[in-house]
Amino acid sequence: MRETIRICLWSGPRNISTATMRSFENRPDCAVWDEPFYGPYLVRTGLDHPGRDTILAAVPLDEDDIAARCAGEAPESAPLFFQKHMCQHMLDDIPRDWMAACRHIFLIRDPAEVAASFAATTGGATADDLGAIRQAELFEYACQLTGQAWPVIEGADVLSDPEGMLRALCAAIDIPFDAAMLSWPAGRRESDGVWAPWWYDRVEASTGFEPPQPSPHDLPDMLRPAVEASRPHYETLKARKLENRP
Repeated sequence: MRETIRICLWSGPRNISTATMRSFENRPDCAVWDEPFYGPYLVRTGLDHPGRDTILAAVPLDEDDIAARCAGEAPESAPLFFQKHMCQHMLDDIPRDWMAACRHIFLIRDPAEVAASFAATTGGATADDLGAIRQAELFEYACQLTGQAWPVIEGADVLSDPEGMLRALCAAIDIPFDAAMLSWPAGRRESDGVWAPWWYDRVEASTGFEPPQPSPHDLPDMLRPAVEASRPHYETLKARKLENRP
């Protein structure tokens, strides 16, 4: 039986994580799963995210079952099983040992930009919402668990040079690059989470990675403490960034 290659993307909110999921899903050899632990996260935190009731009625909530599926076979027995994970969803006591069966990618973005974009939809943000603190913790955990130094990439770098960065990324996780990753058809996917109507308008209109643009959102003063709490963890990961090497 062919081995399933499981790839976990670990990101905070308001990054290019969904576009990266599109990129992998456009490969003929890859199936994807969008934010498997979102349901348990909402249950544990009680957060009133947009579409909360719709989400909880539609997604799996058993954490052990989700973990087993993350470490299991890909949908439709695809060779590659790409999982888009939000770092902030991995609360204390959420199972993590399944991560040993996966390869990992850590996608970072400046926390000031994350906070401004996130708050534009939700009205506010805490350091926990931004995910950078948990992301740095998960990076250390995944590296120690597997004995591998997993790649860190910055969203702006991918947008500036999609092919170069995706080639370097594929090499770093030991899979072949596929040019199909560079573009995809516009529109919604059956694989998108049921939260897509609240969050995915821009990616649904996309057909590839767009050039980086300045953030259209200002950073409210009330978010500065969350950003400053997150920044050292972001900088730690930024120092480990994967470079675009030919």
